[in-house]
Amino acid sequence: MIIHTGMRTDIPAFYTPWFLKRLEEGFVLVRNPYDPSAVTCYLLSPEVVDLLVFCTKNPAPMLPHLDRLSSYGQYWFVTITPYGRDMEPNVPPKEKVMEDFWALSDRLGKESVCWRYDPVLLTDTYTVQRHLRDFETMARTLRGATNTCVISFIDLYEKVKRNFPEVREVEQKDRLYLGKAFAEIAGAYGMTVKACAEGDELSPYGVDCSGCMTLATFEAALHARLNAPKTKPTRKECACYLSCDIGAYHSCGHLCRYCYANDSEETVQQNRRRHDPSSPFLLGTSMPGDRVHQAKQETWLDGQQRF
Repeated sequence: MIIHTGMRTDIPAFYTPWFLKRLEEGFVLVRNPYDPSAVTCYLLSPEVVDLLVFCTKNPAPMLPHLDRLSSYGQYWFVTITPYGRDMEPNVPPKEKVMEDFWALSDRLGKESVCWRYDPVLLTDTYTVQRHLRDFETMARTLRGATNTCVISFIDLYEKVKRNFPEVREVEQKDRLYLGKAFAEIAGAYGMTVKACAEGDELSPYGVDCSGCMTLATFEAALHARLNAPKTKPTRKECACYLSCDIGAYHSCGHLCRYCYANDSEETVQQNRRRHDPSSPFLLGTSMPGDRVHQAKQETWLDGQQRF
Protein backbone atom coordinates (compact mmCIF):
# COMPACT_ATOMS: atom_id res chain seq x y z
CA MET A 1 0.00 0.00 0.00
CA ILE A 2 0.93 3.68 -0.14
CA ILE A 3 1.42 5.78 3.00
CA HIS A 4 1.06 9.53 2.52
CA THR A 5 2.66 11.83 5.09
CA GLY A 6 2.17 15.36 3.85
CA MET A 7 -1.38 16.34 2.93
CA ARG A 8 -2.05 17.71 6.43
CA THR A 9 1.35 18.84 7.71
CA ASP A 10 5.09 18.78 6.91
CA ILE A 11 6.51 15.74 8.69
CA PRO A 12 10.12 15.91 7.35
CA ALA A 13 10.45 19.58 8.35
CA PHE A 14 9.00 19.39 11.86
CA TYR A 15 8.49 15.79 12.96
CA THR A 16 11.37 13.69 11.65
CA PRO A 17 12.34 12.19 15.07
CA TRP A 18 8.72 11.13 15.61
CA PHE A 19 8.50 9.57 12.16
CA LEU A 20 11.72 7.61 12.65
CA LYS A 21 10.41 6.36 16.01
CA ARG A 22 7.23 5.20 14.26
CA LEU A 23 9.31 3.25 11.74
CA GLU A 24 11.30 1.72 14.59
CA GLU A 25 8.17 0.63 16.46
CA GLY A 26 6.44 -0.45 13.25
CA PHE A 27 3.08 1.30 13.51
CA VAL A 28 1.35 4.68 13.73
CA LEU A 29 -2.01 5.78 15.13
CA VAL A 30 -4.01 8.38 13.20
CA ARG A 31 -7.10 10.26 14.34
CA ASN A 32 -9.89 10.90 11.89
CA PRO A 33 -9.91 14.72 11.61
CA TYR A 34 -13.73 14.71 11.41
CA ASP A 35 -14.31 12.14 14.18
CA PRO A 36 -11.37 12.37 16.61
CA SER A 37 -12.35 9.31 18.64
CA ALA A 38 -12.04 7.17 15.48
CA VAL A 39 -8.43 6.04 15.33
CA THR A 40 -6.78 4.01 12.57
CA CYS A 41 -3.68 1.93 13.21
CA TYR A 42 -1.36 1.55 10.23
CA LEU A 43 1.49 -0.92 10.23
CA LEU A 44 4.68 0.56 8.80
CA SER A 45 6.38 -2.66 7.82
CA PRO A 46 7.94 -2.66 4.32
CA GLU A 47 6.15 -5.98 3.85
CA VAL A 48 2.86 -4.09 3.50
CA VAL A 49 4.01 -0.51 2.75
CA ASP A 50 5.26 -0.29 -0.82
CA LEU A 51 5.77 3.46 -0.98
CA LEU A 52 6.19 6.42 1.37
CA VAL A 53 5.02 9.73 -0.11
CA PHE A 54 6.40 12.94 1.37
CA CYS A 55 5.24 16.52 0.73
CA THR A 56 7.61 19.06 2.23
CA LYS A 57 9.11 22.51 2.00
CA ASN A 58 12.19 21.45 3.91
CA PRO A 59 13.55 17.93 3.45
CA ALA A 60 16.81 18.74 5.29
CA PRO A 61 15.97 17.13 8.68
CA MET A 62 15.25 13.80 6.96
CA LEU A 63 18.30 13.73 4.68
CA PRO A 64 20.73 12.25 7.24
CA HIS A 65 18.28 9.40 7.83
CA LEU A 66 17.57 8.20 4.30
CA ASP A 67 19.26 4.88 5.10
CA ARG A 68 16.43 4.27 7.58
CA LEU A 69 13.97 4.56 4.68
CA SER A 70 15.86 2.37 2.23
CA SER A 71 13.53 -0.63 2.70
CA TYR A 72 10.63 1.40 1.26
CA GLY A 73 9.91 2.92 -2.09
CA GLN A 74 9.84 6.71 -1.82
CA TYR A 75 8.33 9.66 -3.66
CA TRP A 76 9.06 13.23 -2.62
CA PHE A 77 7.07 16.33 -3.54
CA VAL A 78 9.22 19.32 -2.61
CA THR A 79 7.54 22.72 -2.79
CA ILE A 80 9.79 25.58 -3.90
CA THR A 81 8.09 28.89 -4.65
CA PRO A 82 9.24 32.48 -5.25
CA TYR A 83 7.67 33.75 -2.04
CA GLY A 84 9.59 35.39 0.80
CA ARG A 85 8.96 35.52 4.53
CA ASP A 86 6.00 37.78 3.93
CA MET A 87 4.20 34.66 2.66
CA GLU A 88 6.28 31.78 4.04
CA PRO A 89 7.74 33.03 7.34
CA ASN A 90 9.48 29.82 8.40
CA VAL A 91 10.51 28.21 5.10
CA PRO A 92 14.29 27.97 4.58
CA PRO A 93 15.98 29.98 1.82
CA LYS A 94 15.12 28.70 -1.67
CA GLU A 95 18.77 28.14 -2.51
CA LYS A 96 19.12 25.74 0.42
CA VAL A 97 15.92 23.86 -0.44
CA MET A 98 17.07 23.45 -4.05
CA GLU A 99 20.42 22.14 -2.81
CA ASP A 100 18.57 19.59 -0.67
CA PHE A 101 16.32 18.74 -3.63
CA TRP A 102 19.44 17.79 -5.55
CA ALA A 103 20.62 15.65 -2.63
CA LEU A 104 17.34 13.72 -2.74
CA SER A 105 17.56 13.30 -6.49
CA ASP A 106 21.15 12.08 -6.37
CA ARG A 107 20.19 9.51 -3.75
CA LEU A 108 16.79 8.33 -5.00
CA GLY A 109 16.78 9.15 -8.72
CA LYS A 110 14.90 11.88 -10.54
CA GLU A 111 11.84 9.62 -11.00
CA SER A 112 11.32 9.80 -7.22
CA VAL A 113 11.37 13.57 -6.72
CA CYS A 114 9.02 16.26 -7.98
CA TRP A 115 9.23 20.04 -7.79
CA ARG A 116 5.98 21.68 -6.71
CA TYR A 117 5.59 25.33 -7.67
CA ASP A 118 2.33 26.04 -5.91
CA PRO A 119 0.13 27.70 -5.11
CA VAL A 120 0.54 30.39 -7.74
CA LEU A 121 -0.92 33.66 -6.46
CA LEU A 122 -0.70 37.22 -7.72
CA THR A 123 -0.08 40.39 -5.69
CA ASP A 124 1.59 43.72 -6.33
CA THR A 125 4.86 42.05 -5.32
CA TYR A 126 4.39 38.64 -6.93
CA THR A 127 3.38 39.69 -10.40
CA VAL A 128 3.07 37.64 -13.56
CA GLN A 129 6.51 38.78 -14.70
CA ARG A 130 8.03 38.02 -11.29
CA HIS A 131 6.66 34.49 -11.49
CA LEU A 132 8.09 33.95 -14.96
CA ARG A 133 11.50 35.25 -13.96
CA ASP A 134 11.75 33.21 -10.75
CA PHE A 135 10.27 30.09 -12.32
CA GLU A 136 12.92 30.17 -15.04
CA THR A 137 15.70 30.60 -12.46
CA MET A 138 14.45 27.65 -10.42
CA ALA A 139 13.91 25.45 -13.48
CA ARG A 140 17.46 26.14 -14.60
CA THR A 141 18.82 25.24 -11.15
CA LEU A 142 16.80 22.01 -10.95
CA ARG A 143 17.52 20.89 -14.51
CA GLY A 144 18.40 17.20 -14.45
CA ALA A 145 17.18 16.68 -10.86
CA THR A 146 13.57 15.88 -11.78
CA ASN A 147 11.32 15.16 -14.72
CA THR A 148 8.28 16.93 -13.30
CA CYS A 149 7.03 20.26 -12.02
CA VAL A 150 3.54 20.47 -10.51
CA ILE A 151 1.68 23.79 -10.55
CA SER A 152 -1.63 24.94 -9.15
CA PHE A 153 -3.34 28.26 -8.62
CA ILE A 154 -4.48 29.36 -5.19
CA ASP A 155 -7.83 28.03 -3.96
CA LEU A 156 -9.82 30.43 -1.81
CA TYR A 157 -10.81 28.16 1.05
CA GLU A 158 -12.48 29.86 4.02
CA LYS A 159 -9.34 29.36 6.14
CA VAL A 160 -7.25 30.97 3.41
CA LYS A 161 -9.55 33.98 3.11
CA ARG A 162 -9.58 34.43 6.88
CA ASN A 163 -5.79 34.26 7.30
CA PHE A 164 -4.98 36.07 4.05
CA PRO A 165 -7.85 38.54 3.53
CA GLU A 166 -6.20 40.45 0.67
CA VAL A 167 -5.77 37.33 -1.46
CA ARG A 168 -7.61 37.24 -4.77
CA GLU A 169 -8.44 34.59 -7.28
CA VAL A 170 -6.10 34.27 -10.27
CA GLU A 171 -8.11 35.24 -13.31
CA GLN A 172 -8.42 32.82 -16.21
CA LYS A 173 -6.40 34.99 -18.60
CA ASP A 174 -3.50 34.93 -16.16
CA ARG A 175 -3.88 31.19 -15.52
CA LEU A 176 -3.69 30.46 -19.24
CA TYR A 177 -0.79 32.83 -19.83
CA LEU A 178 1.24 31.51 -16.92
CA GLY A 179 0.41 27.86 -17.60
CA LYS A 180 1.57 28.15 -21.20
CA ALA A 181 4.74 29.99 -20.22
CA PHE A 182 5.56 27.55 -17.41
CA ALA A 183 5.16 24.60 -19.79
CA GLU A 184 7.50 26.21 -22.33
CA ILE A 185 10.14 27.12 -19.75
CA ALA A 186 10.03 23.73 -18.01
CA GLY A 187 10.20 21.94 -21.36
CA ALA A 188 13.39 23.80 -22.19
CA TYR A 189 14.93 22.35 -19.03
CA GLY A 190 13.73 18.78 -19.55
CA MET A 191 10.62 18.85 -17.35
CA THR A 192 6.92 18.23 -17.87
CA VAL A 193 4.50 20.56 -16.11
CA LYS A 194 1.55 18.88 -14.42
CA ALA A 195 -1.48 20.76 -13.14
CA CYS A 196 -2.91 19.95 -9.71
CA ALA A 197 -6.73 20.05 -9.53
CA GLU A 198 -7.02 22.63 -12.32
CA GLY A 199 -9.31 20.74 -14.67
CA ASP A 200 -8.12 20.51 -18.26
CA GLU A 201 -8.02 24.18 -19.28
CA LEU A 202 -4.22 24.12 -19.54
CA SER A 203 -4.07 20.95 -21.63
CA PRO A 204 -3.96 22.80 -25.01
CA TYR A 205 -0.81 24.60 -23.82
CA GLY A 206 1.29 21.52 -23.16
CA VAL A 207 0.42 20.99 -19.51
CA ASP A 208 -0.28 17.44 -18.33
CA CYS A 209 -3.69 17.59 -16.62
CA SER A 210 -3.95 13.91 -15.74
CA GLY A 211 -3.09 14.44 -12.05
CA CYS A 212 0.06 14.76 -9.98
CA MET A 213 -0.20 11.97 -7.38
CA THR A 214 -1.27 9.26 -9.78
CA LEU A 215 -0.53 5.56 -9.68
CA ALA A 216 1.50 5.98 -12.87
CA THR A 217 3.69 8.51 -11.05
CA PHE A 218 4.27 6.15 -8.15
CA GLU A 219 4.85 3.15 -10.43
CA ALA A 220 7.58 5.09 -12.23
CA ALA A 221 9.30 5.71 -8.89
CA LEU A 222 9.01 2.03 -7.95
CA HIS A 223 9.83 0.72 -11.43
CA ALA A 224 6.97 -1.70 -10.84
CA ARG A 225 3.24 -2.09 -11.40
CA LEU A 226 0.79 -1.66 -8.54
CA ASN A 227 -2.42 -3.66 -8.18
CA ALA A 228 -4.05 -0.92 -6.14
CA PRO A 229 -7.71 -0.91 -5.12
CA LYS A 230 -9.90 1.75 -6.62
CA THR A 231 -10.47 4.92 -4.60
CA LYS A 232 -12.66 7.97 -5.09
CA PRO A 233 -10.98 11.36 -5.51
CA THR A 234 -11.24 13.73 -2.57
CA ARG A 235 -12.78 16.38 -4.86
CA LYS A 236 -14.04 16.32 -8.40
CA GLU A 237 -11.11 18.33 -9.80
CA CYS A 238 -8.57 15.89 -8.35
CA ALA A 239 -7.37 12.77 -10.16
CA CYS A 240 -4.76 11.81 -7.58
CA TYR A 241 -4.49 8.52 -5.72
CA LEU A 242 -4.83 9.23 -2.00
CA SER A 243 -5.25 6.14 0.13
CA CYS A 244 -4.36 7.44 3.60
CA ASP A 245 -2.41 10.18 5.36
CA ILE A 246 -0.70 9.87 8.75
CA GLY A 247 -0.35 13.61 9.41
CA ALA A 248 -2.59 15.96 11.39
CA TYR A 249 -4.13 19.29 10.44
CA HIS A 250 -3.22 22.55 12.22
CA SER A 251 0.32 21.41 13.05
CA CYS A 252 2.60 22.79 10.33
CA GLY A 253 5.12 25.31 11.64
CA HIS A 254 5.82 26.94 8.28
CA LEU A 255 2.71 29.12 8.87
CA CYS A 256 2.37 30.03 5.19
CA ARG A 257 -0.32 32.64 4.73
CA TYR A 258 -2.02 30.72 1.93
CA CYS A 259 -2.15 27.38 3.78
CA TYR A 260 -5.40 25.40 3.70
CA ALA A 261 -4.28 22.94 6.43
CA ASN A 262 -3.77 25.39 9.32
CA ASP A 263 -6.57 27.14 11.14
CA SER A 264 -4.47 29.82 12.84
CA GLU A 265 -0.99 30.41 14.24
CA GLU A 266 -2.34 30.10 17.79
CA THR A 267 -3.88 26.69 17.06
CA VAL A 268 -0.66 25.48 15.44
CA GLN A 269 1.43 26.53 18.42
CA GLN A 270 -1.01 24.85 20.82
CA ASN A 271 -0.91 21.64 18.82
CA ARG A 272 2.85 21.62 18.50
CA ARG A 273 3.09 21.79 22.28
CA ARG A 274 0.98 18.61 22.36
CA HIS A 275 3.49 16.75 20.20
CA ASP A 276 5.40 13.96 21.93
CA PRO A 277 8.09 12.30 19.75
CA SER A 278 7.55 9.02 21.60
CA SER A 279 3.77 8.92 21.11
CA PRO A 280 2.20 6.76 18.38
CA PHE A 281 0.01 9.81 17.60
CA LEU A 282 1.49 12.86 15.90
CA LEU A 283 -0.45 15.06 18.34
CA GLY A 284 -1.19 14.01 21.90
CA THR A 285 -1.70 10.42 22.97
CA SER A 286 -4.50 7.92 23.64
CA MET A 287 -7.75 9.25 25.08
CA PRO A 288 -10.72 7.63 26.84
CA GLY A 289 -13.30 6.57 24.29
CA ASP A 290 -10.84 6.01 21.45
CA ARG A 291 -12.07 3.42 18.95
CA VAL A 292 -9.00 1.89 17.33
CA HIS A 293 -9.41 0.24 13.95
CA GLN A 294 -6.66 -1.83 12.35
CA ALA A 295 -6.27 -0.84 8.72
CA LYS A 296 -6.44 -3.60 6.14
CA GLN A 297 -3.00 -3.57 4.57
CA GLU A 298 -1.19 -5.62 1.97
CA THR A 299 1.47 -5.11 -0.64
CA TRP A 300 0.17 -3.84 -3.97
CA LEU A 301 3.30 -4.70 -5.90
CA ASP A 302 2.74 -6.88 -8.92
CA GLY A 303 5.74 -9.16 -8.79
CA GLN A 304 5.25 -10.20 -12.39
CA GLN A 305 5.31 -6.69 -13.85
CA ARG A 306 8.45 -4.63 -13.35
CA PHE A 307 10.04 -2.12 -15.69
